[in-house]
Amino acid sequence: MYEVVIGVEVHAQLRTKSKMFCGCSTAFGRSPNSQTCPVCLGLPGSLPVINKAAVEMAVRAGLALNCTIGAENRFARKNYFYPDLPKGYQISQYEAPICEHGWMEIAVGGTTKRVRIRRAHLEEDAGKNLHGASSGRSLVDLNRAGTPLLEIVTEPDMRSADEAVAYLKNLRDILMYLEVCDGNMEEGSFRCEPNLSLRPAGQQELGVKVELKNINSFKFVKDALEHEIKRQTKVLTEGGCVKQETRLWNLDRGETAVMRSKEEAHDYRYFPDPDLVPLKLEREWVDAFRADLPELPAVRTRRFLEEYGLPDYDAGVLTATRDVAEYFESSVKLFPQPKTVSNWMMGELTRELNNTGTVIGASPVSPERLATLLRMVEQGTVSLKVARDIFPEMYRTGKAPEQIVQEKGLTQVSDEGALSQVIDDVLAKNPAQVAQFKQGKQQVLGFLVGQVMKSSGGKANPGKVNELLKHKLG
Repeated sequence: MYEVVIGVEVHAQLRTKSKMFCGCSTAFGRSPNSQTCPVCLGLPGSLPVINKAAVEMAVRAGLALNCTIGAENRFARKNYFYPDLPKGYQISQYEAPICEHGWMEIAVGGTTKRVRIRRAHLEEDAGKNLHGASSGRSLVDLNRAGTPLLEIVTEPDMRSADEAVAYLKNLRDILMYLEVCDGNMEEGSFRCEPNLSLRPAGQQELGVKVELKNINSFKFVKDALEHEIKRQTKVLTEGGCVKQETRLWNLDRGETAVMRSKEEAHDYRYFPDPDLVPLKLEREWVDAFRADLPELPAVRTRRFLEEYGLPDYDAGVLTATRDVAEYFESSVKLFPQPKTVSNWMMGELTRELNNTGTVIGASPVSPERLATLLRMVEQGTVSLKVARDIFPEMYRTGKAPEQIVQEKGLTQVSDEGALSQVIDDVLAKNPAQVAQFKQGKQQVLGFLVGQVMKSSGGKANPGKVNELLKHKLG
């Protein structure tokens, strides 16, 4: 019987406009090698300058992760050779990181556990190797070289793939709430590298660690870890030894494959970067960021449960991103029925956003217009069916709901005199159903209501129709 032990390293690209040690742009998707300069190319005589915005973002993230912020931290050179590393070393932090000794709580299977965060340190990214299968050539794009990263390293506290995924989702949500990382896994701005080992149950000493790379979704994290657990279990059960190595996740084959033997810290020959003086952070400066931290996802979720009485699922969905949570709260201030707002946001609004690939912050339907539409339903101005029918047009055109209702003549009919005429006509045309109702078949009422709604073009007030029908049928 073996116990699973998992730690995770995450490289989060910080949302700065320029690189870590130079003024080159960090914009994604530009033509290869168009965003470079002597500093990020590592040309002789060029000198790095620390990006203040990156330091501020690292401090904010560290505080949100309950870390101790190093009053004095410094940068080091991590030496290794790879084609996408133009200087022959990477500027990182080693002995004196900017953030240490933090923690995060995760909930899995109805229980909560604390995952310790060993460190979070600043570093620059490497470039990108481009391998052309058809041309048989490998090229290097250095646009990404020098982009600021925050590497966040946990202690080996997780015991299942589900716990690792829960940690990663929580971490990504926090970084996005802080607006220090966009969390885009496909573009590589949130890269996760789980480390996994097995040990006999009850043993304190850790087993041999394997690092997993090339994983760009939470589903693949779970799949890769579960595969690796089975692979290592088989190796150990058959009397073999797990090798310390880095393995890639092969999506097509659904398995991990050896990339290289795993390096140790001493292999990189870390030493303080002589071009960068120690970075000193004043306590008052750090405390100002602490006071300015936003309400984080876990706290906001608990508040949504308590303050708005939402189900667990709704609260989780509505607090997944800061923009969604703020849209919800803006809508509820204008239309104080939280569950109704939640239903429309998770239903009609999400459907349109997904269909058009739009983020909620750019939604053509503002909280004000959603609230107006819901008030119109509540006040009987339009039926629920009409509201649902016109929502896509509100989204597509950006028009106010009252404008669309007026243009299409969709105002709900609640006038008893007008409805009475329609009902009398329906009853006259359906004598068999009328007789069935009077014989005790109550379900026939739904059919008759439907006929009235159809005759009125969906404009009749359903509540009023029910009331009048029951009165006329005795």
